[in-house]
Amino acid sequence: MIRTEVIADCYVDSVRLLEATRAMREAPGVDWAWALMATPANLDVLAAEGLAEGLGTASANDLVLAVRGSRDRMSMALEEGRRVLFEAAGSDNGAAAAPTATRPASLDDALAAVSGANVAIVSVPGPYATLEAHKALTRGLDVLLFSDNVPLADEIDLKQRARSLGRLVMGPGAGTAALGGVGLGFSNRVAPGPVGVVAAAGTGAQETMTLLDRWGSGVSHVIGVGGRDLSEDVGGLMAEAAVEALDRHAGTELILLVSKPPAPAVAERLLTKATSKPMVAALIGLERPVAAAPGAVVCNTLEQGVVESLDRLGHAGADPVGTIDAETARLSTSLDSGRRRMVGLFSGGTLAYEAMIVASRHIGPVFSNTPLEAAWALPAPPGAHVCLDMGEEEFTVGRPHPMIDPEARLERLHDQVSDPAVAAVLLDVVIGDGAHPDPAAMLAPAAAEIVASGAAVVAYVLGTGRDPQDFERQRSIMREAGCVVAETNARAALAAAALVNRDPALVHHDLSTSLTA
Repeated sequence: MIRTEVIADCYVDSVRLLEATRAMREAPGVDWAWALMATPANLDVLAAEGLAEGLGTASANDLVLAVRGSRDRMSMALEEGRRVLFEAAGSDNGAAAAPTATRPASLDDALAAVSGANVAIVSVPGPYATLEAHKALTRGLDVLLFSDNVPLADEIDLKQRARSLGRLVMGPGAGTAALGGVGLGFSNRVAPGPVGVVAAAGTGAQETMTLLDRWGSGVSHVIGVGGRDLSEDVGGLMAEAAVEALDRHAGTELILLVSKPPAPAVAERLLTKATSKPMVAALIGLERPVAAAPGAVVCNTLEQGVVESLDRLGHAGADPVGTIDAETARLSTSLDSGRRRMVGLFSGGTLAYEAMIVASRHIGPVFSNTPLEAAWALPAPPGAHVCLDMGEEEFTVGRPHPMIDPEARLERLHDQVSDPAVAAVLLDVVIGDGAHPDPAAMLAPAAAEIVASGAAVVAYVLGTGRDPQDFERQRSIMREAGCVVAETNARAALAAAALVNRDPALVHHDLSTSLTA
């Protein structure tokens, strides 16, 4: 049974759409569901699923709820979707008039309703995002540009304008920020502290802020700048503005810059610029040294970026290895000799990238949908190591992001049970605001099946004790399923490599390579 419902002229942001999709899919008797804006690309997906009937002339400004399942459960599932979408607006039935009657219809309406607002979160389809961001800048607001698919030329124009106005444009595709203790997008609850983070990587920002919290420090602000900011084209416009802002901020004592390898000239311009506060740069996968100001520290893993930051601040006690050495040593002796493959299944793109960087140095090429080298692109040859970033578009069209809904990863995890070549399955469990309320409980049964089949599962839980999912409980659930649970993402990758190579000493590998010219 298929049922669709169109609510005309009712825009809903992508985070709320994902929450509604998850709620409908979890309703009894539902096989498939999706809450979406009726963009042409989304309508094509609905047509492929056989759900296009009844949509009429629905357009990109219209909200669609689509459900497939048992006939007697459709109304209940749609009602649950409407509840999630409109409960914040005080709507009882999700009627089309409800959101516009009780929620601001424009940026100006929102500013009139909220006194003292200084940040606008823009989360609309890419073609409309640039205009909305410009409107916010005109009204004197900093912008968190959550939207993807913003043209590069528009990003450059927005950021050049923001620089001239003394404002920030965080993004596009900025999924994480924490300003003055308030988390935006996918974020974690961390203690206030002396480290200001500037990140061109979403889960890279989350990894560093959570490690700082768990190892006894905290953050002043986390400013996400978008994954293209440190490219040659964009030139680090917002990273530079963010560094300057943190350098002026009285509560920030150290600046931690986080990115995948930036354009060398951009990195050197940022790192050689004089600041009154020490700077650490964690440039994931950077291979060659870059010029930096005296005293600046450059390293190439997130873990080491945090360790160096804590060391500069006089903090001690970080333990990246934890207990995985004993667990890895035990498993290394019990794996069947034919098991030599690593399979990584990640919800966090930056975590997947770092894991591939760390593991490939010890086990060789890792094939991926986001490959480190062009020759390592999918499809992978038989028996090859594979690491998937399941937050990429090919896995999220028509379904929620894997941080919100683990379902897509569950299908892939089940596939590993029957593969006698798999030695280690590597996965992240990301918690915090915006993430699934209990991801470990969803993933653990599949992980236990893999362990029972004779392979190992190495899991890394990204989060803090302040997050609503309960960090230690999430770790305990994965341990009880038989997983090796690592302290950092990099150590999880080393543990997986150690199991592939039957070399437990790898978990102690020194990640402290200096990359300062």
